[in-house]
Amino acid sequence: MTRAAASAATPARDRLAVPAWLLQHDMAMCPCGCIGKRKKGSYLAKTIQGGSKLLQQVMFGEDVAKARGLMQRVDPRVKLLSLLGLLVVAGLSHSMIMLGAMYAATLALASASALPVGFFVKRVWLFVPAFTGIVVLPAILSVVTPGDIVLTLWHWHGSPQGITQQGLVAAGRVVARVAVSISLVVLLTLTTPWIRLLAALRSLGVPRIFILIIGMAYRYIFLLLTSVTDMYQARQARTPGIVRHDRAARAFVGASVGALLGKANQLSEEVHQAMTARGFRGDVKTLEQQRLHIGDVYYVLAVVIFAAAIMIGDHILGH
Repeated sequence: MTRAAASAATPARDRLAVPAWLLQHDMAMCPCGCIGKRKKGSYLAKTIQGGSKLLQQVMFGEDVAKARGLMQRVDPRVKLLSLLGLLVVAGLSHSMIMLGAMYAATLALASASALPVGFFVKRVWLFVPAFTGIVVLPAILSVVTPGDIVLTLWHWHGSPQGITQQGLVAAGRVVARVAVSISLVVLLTLTTPWIRLLAALRSLGVPRIFILIIGMAYRYIFLLLTSVTDMYQARQARTPGIVRHDRAARAFVGASVGALLGKANQLSEEVHQAMTARGFRGDVKTLEQQRLHIGDVYYVLAVVIFAAAIMIGDHILGH
């Protein structure tokens, strides 16, 4: 029943009890959005929301890294060495079948490690088409990779030019290599706590200064995101009415950046002094002592056998 019909059906003595705003015939926005004015979102609010989503993903990753999955039980040093070996194998492989087998193996490991397969696939393929696809896109054209034309786009001096079969194969090989490599790295980072990963890097001979910079940068990213969120929410709570995107808003952003940098500088000095006073010398320490178990040996043997099978299969299919 429309408002007009409801107003006509309402007796005169009952209309006095109905609020006036309920009987008004206001023009609402249609589903297509043709009537009315759609508000433009704040770029600062979108940035804050993006930072909050990043924090949620990191917290989810920490929970997954503490789960009782297959990869979580493997020593981080063993996972690092096996990752490097598999990255070399993926870079040397030319067969799409073998690259597909490696990608299927990463999906199986992700499923056995209590990782949501859908989340794992989205996290990998969110970057592959956006970056690698754009980079290798010119390689499919005949002006870059000559070969058999499968789709003619234009003609140059009477000869057809367009997408070649050789270009498609080369581009697909590059995309497959990148997808496998990113899948391996994501699998390592999601199944290993950050502090244990840094300790494994240090035990494998990575210089101390690099470990210190990476560890502090990782912590300060989330600290700065939290500070920015608190500053924005404090301003929102103290700003009555509609927030305008004018010079005052831009001045607030500039002042907030300056205040944030000053706060970060002061906090870094305090944190460094506190860590030095507690005996910190740049080495990462963990509560759990890293020891190799029989399961790590089985994992290394399985990785070596799998890598050898991939190389042999790639050599056979290549010939």
